[in-house]
Amino acid sequence: MADRPANDAPYRLIDAVDFGEDVVVQAFANLYGCRIGDGSRIGPFVEIQKGAVVGARCKISSHSFVCEGVELGDGVFVGHGVVFTNDRYPRAVTGDGELQGDGDWTLERTVVERGASIGSGAIVLCGLTIGEDAIVGAGAVVTRDVPAGAIVAGSPARALRTRATT
Repeated sequence: MADRPANDAPYRLIDAVDFGEDVVVQAFANLYGCRIGDGSRIGPFVEIQKGAVVGARCKISSHSFVCEGVELGDGVFVGHGVVFTNDRYPRAVTGDGELQGDGDWTLERTVVERGASIGSGAIVLCGLTIGEDAIVGAGAVVTRDVPAGAIVAGSPARALRTRATT
């Protein structure tokens, strides 16, 4: 594992990240407490939170948000402005009006399997799996599991067809 990205860029927040070899992180990225696999490319204005895992040879385009609990397999493409969620019932405060803390919500994991592609502007709700080599169309809202090789689009995302997986 490398201790830093392979490139230099200004204005990056990088804290406690496990980097693979030859990882490129562009300017204005926020990465903390996550793991990034070999050869992955992280665009500008991307945030990857603690506990998130990015596989090898992934590409995460600008302005995307990969939150805690998200795991991207090898070779996953994440288009511009993709947003993942990790809490089914998000709230700012508890029933007593106090700001919520770590113990006041339930983390729901999301897995994006090897070779899947997620189009620009998609929103991926928590607690689901996007299967190997699946394609999520731009602007889709993914509310349920996407089978391997499926092509989905729309809001909510619906299957258009299936393609052969590799």
